Amino acid sequence: MGRVSRSIEQGLSAHITQRGNNQMHVFRSDADHEVLLLLLKRAALRYPVAIHAYALMSNHFHLLVTPNGTESLARTMQFIDGVYATYFNRTYHRTGSPWTGRYRPLPLTDEIYWLTCLRYIELNPVRAGIVDRPEDYRWSSYCAHAFGQAPSWLASHPVYDALGGSTDERCKNYRQLAESALTNEQLIASRCSLVERRNNVPMLEAVSERT
Repeated sequence: MGRVSRSIEQGLSAHITQRGNNQMHVFRSDADHEVLLLLLKRAALRYPVAIHAYALMSNHFHLLVTPNGTESLARTMQFIDGVYATYFNRTYHRTGSPWTGRYRPLPLTDEIYWLTCLRYIELNPVRAGIVDRPEDYRWSSYCAHAFGQAPSWLASHPVYDALGGSTDERCKNYRQLAESALTNEQLIASRCSLVERRNNVPMLEAVSERT
């Protein structure tokens, strides 16, 4: 499979996945999670990129973002990955990158796929068997979209906003969407870019990856 392009069109949302090297746990304490969330906040304020959703797992994290500049996504991820790597290595007395290479951006080009990706990211802890209900996981943005408990730096998106005319209505409708389990086809689509699927690129690598 060829290299995944990391150039995302300005204004086009992308699903970002970054994994620990050799499946290493890159979040080992509450403090680790809190540091990454602080970096997301700083990135949202520093760079022209809208961060819509996140899920911080033990050995990887997911983001749903929309860059508003040609270099904003690259700079955002360079900042997040680089600063967190420095923190992580100092904390755990290690050297080398904790990440398994560069981040992987998958472009989202339609509204249905955008919502599918949002659900995929925020239901990740449930699929992984960490919690029974998504609202019980502290390190995802589910409560922002399901209960209106969004931090100031988390950006909304027109697709989510279209779920209702008020915050309460949007939250209610999103909770109903989240109650429906994603199909196998939707799970596969959430792990593969639309460009790859349209070009009939083999999907074995993406399908076999952990959630």
